[in-house]
Amino acid sequence: MQYKMIALALIQENPEIYERLRRGKTLLRTMDAHAIELKASHEDWKNRLDQERPGRDPRQIASEAMELATQALRDRLSSASQPTEADHLSLDAAMNFLRNPSPPE
Repeated sequence: MQYKMIALALIQENPEIYERLRRGKTLLRTMDAHAIELKASHEDWKNRLDQERPGRDPRQIASEAMELATQALRDRLSSASQPTEADHLSLDAAMNFLRNPSPPE
């Protein structure tokens, strides 16, 4: 449950994303997906930090790992709310892009 609450709080930090998800009725599904991802990231960070610094208090490692995992999710949500070049394309440019997409790099 803790992961869901954190994921929701991070989504709410980005009002544009929150409102878009709420209006599109995908808020719950997105929150659940981010909570699962946050938990996996937290576990991964705990393992890494435990290997890098053996003998440290597990509670300290868990706390630091949660900070790192939370910041990573916050950064991704923040970058998702930033407009991209595609958001500013004219209709003609957008249609051209859709007709002739760039090959993946």
